[in-house]
Amino acid sequence: MAVDRLSMIFAALADPTRRAILARLAEGDATVSELAEPFSISLPAISRHLKVLENAGLISRSRSAQWRSSSLEAAPLREVTAWMEPYRRFWDVNLDRLDAHLRRIQQDQTAAQPNDSEQERSEQQDSGTLERRKAT
Repeated sequence: MAVDRLSMIFAALADPTRRAILARLAEGDATVSELAEPFSISLPAISRHLKVLENAGLISRSRSAQWRSSSLEAAPLREVTAWMEPYRRFWDVNLDRLDAHLRRIQQDQTAAQPNDSEQERSEQQDSGTLERRKAT
């Protein structure tokens, strides 16, 4: 079964170790040993992660003498961003509408509540009426 490129990219990004490797490569090229430093996993495990990232097109690897360096490739990340953009716009619009609706509800509730001075006068009037009734 053929897997589309976008699925391969998302599968590669699904792992937190691979995302951390990409974050490190965003700072510049690095060797396998440099990429393995912050992790408590073996160099072969890091190499397997790099192979997944390379197959997804997220990194490229080059050999210089005995060192093998990895570099970040931005094009696949642009593909993911382009695919997600309509959904981001959808949520932005809907969250803006929700925010406006909540503001209207809050304004309606504020307008419906008597302010403190009106409430104090009402309580004073009720208290005065009660005292007059007791006096009679």
